[in-house]
Amino acid sequence: MLACTNLVKRYRGLNAVDGVTMELSPGHIYMLLGPNGSGKSTFMKIAAGLIHPTSGEITFQDKPIGSFSKAHIAYMPTESFFYPYMTWKDAGNYYRDFYEDFDMDLYAAFLEEFHLDLKQKISKMSSGMTAKGKVALTLARRADLCMLDEPLNGIDIIARDQILDAIRKSKRADNAFLISSHLVEELERMSDEAVFMKDGTLVLKGGIEEIRAEKGMDMAGLYKEIYRDKEMA
Repeated sequence: MLACTNLVKRYRGLNAVDGVTMELSPGHIYMLLGPNGSGKSTFMKIAAGLIHPTSGEITFQDKPIGSFSKAHIAYMPTESFFYPYMTWKDAGNYYRDFYEDFDMDLYAAFLEEFHLDLKQKISKMSSGMTAKGKVALTLARRADLCMLDEPLNGIDIIARDQILDAIRKSKRADNAFLISSHLVEELERMSDEAVFMKDGTLVLKGGIEEIRAEKGMDMAGLYKEIYRDKEMA
């Protein structure tokens, strides 16, 4: 589905993504792990076609990242992307105009599940409510690859469970999810593949069950082991 080889993104002499080679396949939920500055968001933005790599190759379904991939990849950034005047209905109409795979009925169902109303003005929402709306917009695109960057940030426990449940319901045999979060335990319960990045490099990638068996620990324990030097810095 998504494949990259020796992918590099350099900013002012610093490699935000540094020689990453990997593939993502349909039918999986990938948890993308790493502390701030590890390259997770930069990688997602490259895959979404928002920024161009400095070198290396990245393709989606064997085609270069571009108009084709943007029609099949849904991406939710950490940043807010709404105009001040927008209600949730305005945001849905905006997505429907841009993306053929956007399902307005599904979007409305997600909003109802998240206790949000189409008539609510987004600028009046709390950060947690806005985060839920962003997830609803992204999941309502019936995309082949769905990338969510920190979808659980600023979310209370109940809303967190709602979002994770919505992601589970959206998973199909022919699509894939790439989700970043610092809440390792929550992601581990719903994911089947793990991707660890550190200083822009790919440290470890594989099936969670296989990694547990090989390393003798869960993903939270492995996270602490891999990034201990970062925590102490």
